[in-house]
Amino acid sequence: MARTKIVLAGEGGHGVQSIAKILVEAGYAANKKVLYIPNFGVEQRGGVSIAFCQIADEEIGEPRFSKGDIVIMLSDRAINRCSMYVDKNSTAVYDSSICNTRPDINAKEIIGIPANKIANDEISARVFNIIILGVVIKATGVLEADYVKNAMIAAFGKKFDNNPALKEMNFKALEKGIELIEAKASV
Repeated sequence: MARTKIVLAGEGGHGVQSIAKILVEAGYAANKKVLYIPNFGVEQRGGVSIAFCQIADEEIGEPRFSKGDIVIMLSDRAINRCSMYVDKNSTAVYDSSICNTRPDINAKEIIGIPANKIANDEISARVFNIIILGVVIKATGVLEADYVKNAMIAAFGKKFDNNPALKEMNFKALEKGIELIEAKASV
């Protein structure tokens, strides 16, 4: 792997920036070179939030990129804002339970996953973003799940210590995201 370019986009409150922070912390722990550039408006909720991440085995020479290897779009507005980062070599992932339509983009692969529905119906709305995190690591193969779990423990340690069930719920959500991509691959 030379360099994996990741674009994550959703509405404020979807946890896009949290996903990005966990990804780069896990990458750093895995002895990778990492870069994270947040992009969001002043709104905490209601605005489109975008995170640009790069994870590489070698130095990252250019912090900006024009096309992502994987572009995660978690709302219709995110699709509108991030279609420009997709090309024929990109994998595009959208949440089919939030987005009204499948993105009309030219991508290598377009994957619809019902992450929000699964979070609400099977686990908890609180872990929607962690399902997406599992999707990202499985679809890219950029990091092993153990590094991501350790980064989650570092990020949420106090909350996990105070509520061990929360830790298990987050780990279950991560595994669910991984399973969603595995199921797509076996079709």
